[in-house]
Amino acid sequence: MTKSTKIGLHTFMAVPAFLLFALFFVYPLIQGIGMSLTDWNGISQANFIGLKNFTDFFQDERAVGDIRNTLLFALGSAPLLNIVGLCYALLMNGKFKGKSIARVIIYLPAVISPLIMGYIWYLLLQPGRGFVFHALELIGKSSWLGNWLGDFTASMIVLVLVNVWQYAGMTMVVYLAGLQSIPGELYESAKMDGAGSWNSFRYITLPMLLPSIRINVVTNIIGSLSVFDIIMALTDGGPGYATESLSVYIMRMCYGSKTGYSTAVAIIMFFIILIPVIISMRLTRGKE
Repeated sequence: MTKSTKIGLHTFMAVPAFLLFALFFVYPLIQGIGMSLTDWNGISQANFIGLKNFTDFFQDERAVGDIRNTLLFALGSAPLLNIVGLCYALLMNGKFKGKSIARVIIYLPAVISPLIMGYIWYLLLQPGRGFVFHALELIGKSSWLGNWLGDFTASMIVLVLVNVWQYAGMTMVVYLAGLQSIPGELYESAKMDGAGSWNSFRYITLPMLLPSIRINVVTNIIGSLSVFDIIMALTDGGPGYATESLSVYIMRMCYGSKTGYSTAVAIIMFFIILIPVIISMRLTRGKE
């Protein structure tokens, strides 16, 4: 088989993937861009209004606040997910009894719907009647709870911690797969050369984990910037619109008969997510 024949065969085999990509990504993106330039309310005839939806978005204080909330959540959630997930992976990569059970327990929250998980934590953290309140009441410290979901700073911290608690197991699995692919001979050679645990981690583990780091960084950035379920369940964007994210804002605008406008916001959100993803991929590729 000649080289040109191989290239032609590879191209032919890739056609189904290209068709699926075009059908489920390129076509909806083009349709969305066209819709974002109209005043369509989801029912009546759409009228072309140019870039008005985009200018209205950046003039809306609530929308700008939602960008801030989304970025703050991502800045807290994405790094913590990677740090906690890596710590879990390093711990679960060791040898001890009950390791399999521990892995299941850590990963189990990720299987549960984030909306259901949010409602569970909402019931736990309710002031005056939640499980945490009664647990603190038993030791005479019920005043510690307060209204954690009624204050912007406290509720944002709770949202980040609950999200990290739920999805750190998924991050752990990727890191664990990377750790188990590192040849043991490298650590043995480093130990013979007098390298300690920290130097082995710095010069062997981290460099060999770069592919796993890239995957986790990208997926965690995307997941954190598109957060929706946990906010709807725990705070509903409150108090007021203090913890509302862009995803929640898009949903509310869409159901508020502003379909064209919500599509424009979705495109803005697409680029907000795309920029840090591209930057992180370039940085990790350069390091590798």
